[in-house]
Amino acid sequence: MLAKRIIPCLDVKDGKTVKGVNFVNFRDAGDPVELGRAYSEQGADELVYLDITASYEGRKTFTDLVRRVAAHVSIPFTVGGGINEMNDVDRLLNAGADKVSINSSALKNPALIEEIAKHFGSQVCVVAIDACLEDGHWRCYRSGGRIPTEKELFSWAREAQERGAGEILFTSMTHDGVKTGYANDALARLHDLLDIPVIASGGAGAKEHFRDAFLLGKADAALAASVFHFGEIPIPALKDYLAKENICVRI
Repeated sequence: MLAKRIIPCLDVKDGKTVKGVNFVNFRDAGDPVELGRAYSEQGADELVYLDITASYEGRKTFTDLVRRVAAHVSIPFTVGGGINEMNDVDRLLNAGADKVSINSSALKNPALIEEIAKHFGSQVCVVAIDACLEDGHWRCYRSGGRIPTEKELFSWAREAQERGAGEILFTSMTHDGVKTGYANDALARLHDLLDIPVIASGGAGAKEHFRDAFLLGKADAALAASVFHFGEIPIPALKDYLAKENICVRI
């Protein structure tokens, strides 16, 4: 059985790691390079680094920051934010990222998924989906959760897989930052619908929430930010807990 992955997410704005509640009201959570190094040493399985202002402001992800983070990290590392074309992907992979995460650009130009998969392999292409539960339907948003789209979570995830995505990173905007648990019903539905791994994001506040994402949501990986950045849940303690709950994790 494949080990379930624990993935700290470093949301970076103006060169600092931040974490908001429901995508606004950002708090400062420290230096992304130091955090990345610490997580690597603590036993995180992967890291995700998102330049959360890049898509909205049309900026390119800070390549030098990716280089610095990669220099201090020995685990796989995904980068996202402002990736609009193949040159961006090439630049970030050369800077040391293992995978790229695309969100707004994929919604605007779904063929980008196919291009990345064809040139670099599906394993490099993570399609991130920010969705909000509205009147019983999961609506997809772009530009860091600012702009609603006509896309619906499940059909868009299926299309992304068909176009060559290697993983889906699903963030529930409804659950993000409020620490009441992941969107396990939607996660389980994604698991049943797709053949590629699903990363759960949005809602972690306790060790039990990770357990539920894996057992109820059937997620392949669970991503979180503030519970790690502010020391609320140490990664070694989380993994010990999950192992005791008979969930396969890399210790």
